[in-house]
Amino acid sequence: MKVTVIGMGKIGLPLAVNFAINGAHVTGLDVQEKVVSQINSGIEPFPGEKDLEAKLKNCIGNGSLVATLEKSYSISKADIIVICIPLIINTENLPDFDNIDLLAKEIGTNLSVGSLICFETTLPVGTTRTRFTVAVEASSGLKVGRDFFVVFSPERVLTGRVFEDLRRYPKLVGGVTDACTKRGVEFYSSVLEFDPRPDLYRPNGVWAMKNAEAAEFAKVAETTYRDVNIGLANEFAIYADKMGIDILDVIEASNSQPYSHIHTPGISVGGHCIPVYPHFYMWKNSESQIVAAARLRNLDMPRRAVRQIKEEYGNLNGLKIGVFGITYRAGVKEAAFSGALELLKYLKEENVAAFGIDPFYSEDEITNFGFSGVANLSELDGVILHTDHLEFRDIDFENFINLKFIYDGRRSHSHLFASKTCKYLTY
Repeated sequence: MKVTVIGMGKIGLPLAVNFAINGAHVTGLDVQEKVVSQINSGIEPFPGEKDLEAKLKNCIGNGSLVATLEKSYSISKADIIVICIPLIINTENLPDFDNIDLLAKEIGTNLSVGSLICFETTLPVGTTRTRFTVAVEASSGLKVGRDFFVVFSPERVLTGRVFEDLRRYPKLVGGVTDACTKRGVEFYSSVLEFDPRPDLYRPNGVWAMKNAEAAEFAKVAETTYRDVNIGLANEFAIYADKMGIDILDVIEASNSQPYSHIHTPGISVGGHCIPVYPHFYMWKNSESQIVAAARLRNLDMPRRAVRQIKEEYGNLNGLKIGVFGITYRAGVKEAAFSGALELLKYLKEENVAAFGIDPFYSEDEITNFGFSGVANLSELDGVILHTDHLEFRDIDFENFINLKFIYDGRRSHSHLFASKTCKYLTY
């Protein structure tokens, strides 16, 4: 079985390696020459994915995986085409289909009869059928369900633990036709293995959805649910602060009842998924109210943090404030939609000297984000803890001789703040 995976990013490459390990002959297609060269040398282009380096070296060594820049041949020779390129949103929070539209045309032009196309990229509901498949049919002259097959099968993994999550979560597969679904289920069943999940209502494995739209909606819904839940948690936290109540105490008590699953509030919601996919839903559902409100609440949290600090200290002009953590979550070098960048924007509006501190980034990388660089930490007037990196857990803030406040945006470091000389703030 010849599989071409399009997009050798943080999801596509581990997925390609996993397919190769399970018996497929895999071609990894990417547009970046450096990435292709590194992969073919057995070097992971983005360190941090557990077990990827060893697995990649093995696949390259035995010839089960090869990376390429060549689109036409790698598409035309494939029995299976798996798409892992991102769908981004523009400045107006609308999906930007330019890359996907171009890819659909290229696939259709080079498609072989009998091929299966699997979309793993998260899409607005209906996109697989009414946009992508229509474009492939137009450029190929072939008929879906007869000459070629299309399924939507969303990636449901978290970077840093992709191989583990591939085994943990059911693989959802929904086709444009019933024949497409059947082909998709057969493919994924042959290249994936699953851990037992007694908590599920049916056995863990490849789950056939009713159609592509159901599979699309499942991915958008599960991600949007998290954004809405966090938005509700943030609103609860703001109310608890006004009432002098510890919100984490409330959440722990509430979640002791099995029907309550309140998430953890925090200073921001970042990453490629949670801040983005709710916009896919709202774009297709103009009557959305709850999702829109939650998105606005979460988007406002970095600005609220700066506002809280300003209310406590008045004029922030000229203060030196360190933002601890630029990545959107702990342990991963990724700053997509990171709230740290929003903090930077609002701090600059107050004429603050904002310094970025993050163990995953070099000084040059930090200044490229727009931060003032690496500060003498003992001279900082204030600290905003944005990301709860483990590396921050042992910092002795008592040594920060000028420190006037600490804003703990994750409420995960309160055990460090015994100082009586500075103000402890949080959401």
